[in-house]
Amino acid sequence: MSIDPTIYYAAIPAVLLVGLTKGGMGEALALMGVPLLAMAVPPVQAAAILLPILVVMDCVSLWIWRQHNDRTLLKMLLPGALVGIAIGWATSAYVPRDALRLIIGLITVLFVARYFYNSWRARRGYVVPAKPHRLLPAAFFGTLSGYGSFVAHAGGAPFQVYGLPLKLPPRDYTGAGVRFFAILNAIKLGPYFALGQLDTTNLTISATLVPLAIVATAIGGFLVKRMKPEVFYPFMYAMALIAGLKLSWDGVLAFL
Repeated sequence: MSIDPTIYYAAIPAVLLVGLTKGGMGEALALMGVPLLAMAVPPVQAAAILLPILVVMDCVSLWIWRQHNDRTLLKMLLPGALVGIAIGWATSAYVPRDALRLIIGLITVLFVARYFYNSWRARRGYVVPAKPHRLLPAAFFGTLSGYGSFVAHAGGAPFQVYGLPLKLPPRDYTGAGVRFFAILNAIKLGPYFALGQLDTTNLTISATLVPLAIVATAIGGFLVKRMKPEVFYPFMYAMALIAGLKLSWDGVLAFL
């Protein structure tokens, strides 16, 4: 088994970005992880290398956010997400991934645009109330999150589209998100093994990057825990906007 050391030129910044995200800093940075690593190895291998690292990051994040959660948010989104993963596994060979990225990206950009429009109205005296939980939107965005996570590594944006308008306490929102994606990533290990993507070479590369992953995740959690709500929510919406634009751009490029 021979590993090209130049892989780490792409792998180290990729793991740093994803680690900050897993600490609670939003989906946008994570979306850069696979493309960065894919500069050195094929995209499928990049995803396979990152998945075990994500599971380790999830363990660190679960410990950091162990005292914060919103069970209702998880109960609303997880059933749909599990259905989405199952559909993704069954259709992974037939799904136009780039079209899915484009759809999720456009939905996210429109959602963030609405937030900034409402923020502009709020500065003029209009009060934007928190949205209540609703079964059908939760089922839709939960399924889209699970499906997007499996086939296109794009599950965070649908989670944000549903979760951010609830205006939960920032730490509870982050804790619920950490648990949500920890569950999804753990479930995805089985299908990835079945598809033959977790071989000895990829797992060896993953193992060498674990210490960096732990440090990056801890830094992300440290920073997010010190954000006030008036800073946290604009920051998270900005991250969602970057994620939406990145997904949209990737989808458009595939059709050019």
